[in-house]
Amino acid sequence: MYAFESILPGFQQVVVHNPLLLIGITSVLYWFLLSHYTGQTRKYHQLKHIPTVGSEEPFLSYFGALTFIIDARKLVDTGMKKWPKRMFKVPQMSEWMVIASQPKAIEELRKAPENVLSSMIAIDETLQVEYTLGENISKNPYHIPIIRAQLTRALPKLVPEVHEEIEDAFKEFIPATDDWTSVKMLDTAMKIVGRASNRIFVGTPLCRDPDYIKLNVQFTIDVVQAGAILRAVPRLLRPLVNSLISNVPKRIRHGLKHLGPVIQARRQEREEKGDQADKPVDLLTWLMDEAKGEEATDWYLTSRILTVNFAAIHTSSMTFTHAFYYLAAYPEYLQALREEVEEVVKDEGWTKAGLDKMHKIDSFIKESQRLHPLGNIMMQRVAVKDFTFSDGTIVPRGTTVGVAVQRAHMTESVYEDPMKFDGFRFVKMKEREGMEKKFDMVSTSCESLAFGHGRHACPGRYFATCELKLMLAHTVVTYDVKLETEGVRPADMWVATACVPNPKANVLFRRRVVH
Repeated sequence: MYAFESILPGFQQVVVHNPLLLIGITSVLYWFLLSHYTGQTRKYHQLKHIPTVGSEEPFLSYFGALTFIIDARKLVDTGMKKWPKRMFKVPQMSEWMVIASQPKAIEELRKAPENVLSSMIAIDETLQVEYTLGENISKNPYHIPIIRAQLTRALPKLVPEVHEEIEDAFKEFIPATDDWTSVKMLDTAMKIVGRASNRIFVGTPLCRDPDYIKLNVQFTIDVVQAGAILRAVPRLLRPLVNSLISNVPKRIRHGLKHLGPVIQARRQEREEKGDQADKPVDLLTWLMDEAKGEEATDWYLTSRILTVNFAAIHTSSMTFTHAFYYLAAYPEYLQALREEVEEVVKDEGWTKAGLDKMHKIDSFIKESQRLHPLGNIMMQRVAVKDFTFSDGTIVPRGTTVGVAVQRAHMTESVYEDPMKFDGFRFVKMKEREGMEKKFDMVSTSCESLAFGHGRHACPGRYFATCELKLMLAHTVVTYDVKLETEGVRPADMWVATACVPNPKANVLFRRRVVH
């Protein structure tokens, strides 16, 4: 046996050269000791009236919190089976999350004002926005109304440009050949979405720069990883930990090399020509129009563009890949989708009006979203003050509440045979109920939460829907597709609450054979 004194010097050396190890040890001791002695780390005593998945004892519940990090789906599914008509709570490292699944509770969440149940605080806490994206993004999200209003209004003009970029990107990344070609779909989808999105974020030629697109993909990974680490660290240590792990300043400096010259050229033209300056119809123009003070500097405009890319690239890439795996698994849908696209394009061209008429394309993607939402907990809110639901459930101030998406998307009274994939389900529902817009991708409800619901639903969903429909429509008229293992859809990968389409799966493409 070594004496403790003989071990201590070596331990000190390790800690000195590995400050993150010391922080990790400190964090573990903090959570365990605080939970053991006070039981107040996650306010479990204030939530005892709400059923618990797993143990609610302060110390033992951390094993459940580790399960949540690995695969939150298991905990949520367990809770829904045990308490199908009640709210329940699941453990996280720093708090309990209360899960709702009934339509009435979802509506109450939707209707609650921001100063009662806050979406922004929930987002800030999930992503640790103050540290990962910057305090300016949290306190002044002026890009959100721009995306919701100006970008949406400009879609009729922008759709042909996005289609051009998608067509060109597919040619580059998936050349149409007579032989079957294997493609790693998720990685390729990110490159295509990155180009298509940045066509309307910053325009050409920057949207086609591989280094710029790679930067935006990596920025998202950095933000998600840093946010996950910071959530597990005591608040007091977060500024220190962030300074040790954050790559965001480095990414912004990298982004400045690309965006700085573009911003400066546009600013110079505005100064020289005034109202006669040529203003491209894109997000950067709208940001420059709106930005005031330090927000108008190159650094902060670059930070804002990277932030919007963070919100756009991975979400659309994963949504498209989820849908594509169904297309490759069920090629019997190809002919009907092709006929719809070709008929619409013949009459309307690749336009916003044409996309609005592609009901089968729309339904196919929406059905994939229903079965494979990007996360199994949506509409997260933090109680700014104590809140009582109509069923009597009280959530104290500071509690996070979320919605179990899978329960909402599997409502048998709404969806016939809900476990089955039916690519044209929403076309049939439109025909049956005669409410066309209600079942569109962009429409949200208590039973359709892929984009959230209510005033905080995804502000960019109108653009995202156009982009996704263009990508799927282009795919079906250009290629034959199949899986490497035919008929077996690649299994999803679950990380905490995120449902990620299999990142390792390869799919096969070839030039469409016209019979």
